[in-house]
This record gives sequence, structure tokens and C-alpha cells, in this order.
Amino acid sequence: MTSENSYWTKTELQIYILLLCAKADSVASPEELDLIRSKADTLIFEKMHREILEDDEDGSLEKISDHLAWHNYSPREIAQLKSEMQEVFLADNKLLMKETGLDEILDNILY
Repeated sequence: MTSENSYWTKTELQIYILLLCAKADSVASPEELDLIRSKADTLIFEKMHREILEDDEDGSLEKISDHLAWHNYSPREIAQLKSEMQEVFLADNKLLMKETGLDEILDNILY
């Protein structure tokens, strides 16, 4: 859980998820990071970027699951998030098996 027992906003959670997608193949490309930066203000991006750099994949997935439970996402919001995840996966013009695997794991958490 979070260190201060506080929940992230939906935007913070969105950026965290997208950053996890970017680092799925162990290298967050400049294209992926630029795309994610365009979805939130600089403060939120930097906060979530610092957070994800400290977390391993299992810890990240646990945080995502905990924070998703706090928010009541509509089917439309989940579909939008899934679309943004795909954008990040494809931003560097490569879709690797690690990214596909993470996508499946996130599907299980989101749905």
C-alpha cells in the first residue's frame, strides 16, 4: 500500500499504470514517456515516475489493485484506460511478449 495510507487520484493511478506499461520491457522509451507526459501535468507525472522507479513489478501490481478498489471506474473509463495502455505499448513501434503478458495481467486486475 502507499506509504502514507493515502489513495491516488484517478489521474495519478492512470499515469502510474501507463508508466508500468512503458517499463514492461525494462526500457521506457522516450516516445513512451513523452506520450505519458502529455496525459497529465508535470507534477503528477514526476510524482508517479519517482514512485514507479522505486517499485518492482509485483509491488506495482499490488498498488494498482489496491488503488483500483478505491475508485469506482465505469466501463467507459476502463475502456479509455485500456486504449491508452495500448498507445503506450505501441509508442515505440514494438510490441514485445513482456508487454503482452503485462497487458493480460492488467486485464485481470481491471476487470
